[in-house]
Amino acid sequence: MTGDGGFNHIPVLKSAVLEALDFEVSRPLRMIDGTVGGGGHSALLLEKFPQMELIGIDRDDMALSAAGKRLGFAGNRVKLVRGCYADLAAIAVENGWDSVDGVLLDIGVSSPQLDVAERGFSWRNDAVLDMRMDRRSELTAGRWLNRTSESEMARVFREYGEIKKAGALAKKAVEMRENKPFAMTSDLVALSDAVLGRAKPGQLPHPTLVFQAVRIAVNDELRQLETGLKAAVSILNPGGRVAVISFHSLEDRIVKNYFRRESMQCICPPGLPVCCCGHKAQLKLLTRGAVVATAEEVAENSRSACAKLRAAEKTE
Repeated sequence: MTGDGGFNHIPVLKSAVLEALDFEVSRPLRMIDGTVGGGGHSALLLEKFPQMELIGIDRDDMALSAAGKRLGFAGNRVKLVRGCYADLAAIAVENGWDSVDGVLLDIGVSSPQLDVAERGFSWRNDAVLDMRMDRRSELTAGRWLNRTSESEMARVFREYGEIKKAGALAKKAVEMRENKPFAMTSDLVALSDAVLGRAKPGQLPHPTLVFQAVRIAVNDELRQLETGLKAAVSILNPGGRVAVISFHSLEDRIVKNYFRRESMQCICPPGLPVCCCGHKAQLKLLTRGAVVATAEEVAENSRSACAKLRAAEKTE
């Protein structure tokens, strides 16, 4: 294994990202890749725009190590920062930028994180229940499962995993941890199998949904997304663009609703004779609906099958 944990990340929706973030200007550009990962998307942007400077942010030290190698060709045009994209506006200011021309967010767990067994993200390999995107955090998946109340676990399984038997799953988790604390990914698979059984043909394996729910809770992913979207728009120049790639319905719904709300001039309840909300549109939608991968891209990179991209431009 290499020092970056074999972090060989193939970027999804490459053409769609370049189209969404197509800056038709020759002046210097400032870009934030809030989830830089292995640097795949950033490399494409830096190659296309030789006048671009970029701040790449990631919580994962392995990802930043890989990104540093992949983006070395850009020299001092790149600054890599370990942190969370929810703080991207503050990170930009700390690095001397008060505004940017573009923001890219590629949400969720990456293929390299799933592939490295000891990170504990995948149910297909037995490993310590970790799932931390930022390994400096004290909250692992094991600690979350062993300390969280039954009611909170039920909420997480229901909302983040969209699991119908969320209550039964949480109740069984409490029973299991009283006999033996959750420690390994196989323990969580056993919980899933005991309550949910085997998935029907054509359905996602049930452990996939259980692991997804726990991972989102451990990394506070949905709140980070909501905060990150607001931060991105707040720091964009007029005419600047934000593009977001998501991989499941929970993320995509948050992005869709935020972009739609911020593209509306009035958000008053229907039927009011006069607008009283005071809301002003600050975005123009660049994508009508979500952009998905072509069949050719899915054949080349299966991870792109679930990817959805939405983009918007900040109004003048």
